Amino acid sequence: DSKTNLPYKFIRDTYEGGYTKDKEIYFDHDLNIATVKDNKHDTIHKHTFIENSQDMLSSLYYLRNVVDENTIKKGDEFSLNMFFDEENFDFKVKYLGKEIIETKFGNVQCLVFKPYVKSGRVFKEQESVTIWISDDKNKIPLQVEAELAVGSLIAKLDKFKGLKHPFKIRM
Repeated sequence: DSKTNLPYKFIRDTYEGGYTKDKEIYFDHDLNIATVKDNKHDTIHKHTFIENSQDMLSSLYYLRNVVDENTIKKGDEFSLNMFFDEENFDFKVKYLGKEIIETKFGNVQCLVFKPYVKSGRVFKEQESVTIWISDDKNKIPLQVEAELAVGSLIAKLDKFKGLKHPFKIRM
């Protein structure tokens, strides 16, 4: 929701070497109830969540809308309530500073964040994920890197459209 910065629906459709997960989460923020539809096991469960909770993806958009790139300082941390995999989490993110990264669109100055993730089965360490968000009024998530227990992952923005503000690309 562009006014409240809260999610309505989250879809997780994962296939990793035979491991699958296919869930849809519907958020009712009036009742703080998440309805989790597990398409793989054909089940539906309801869970309470902490007020103003985000899902994994909406947390990026939430940060994008609350972070003021003019006042943020290296080392600042943000805490969010997150509902993920049928559980409530205290999701913390640390601001690392600004960095220019090379993208397919050109060089872009970014705000760099490091979320604290749960180490173990998926992530190698608690600080295994890094996120680059464009340092402009759009605050576009441009790149995510993660050190996984079995390798690493790099996700880069492939295309965009309908931006509200000019995309600041450095040559």
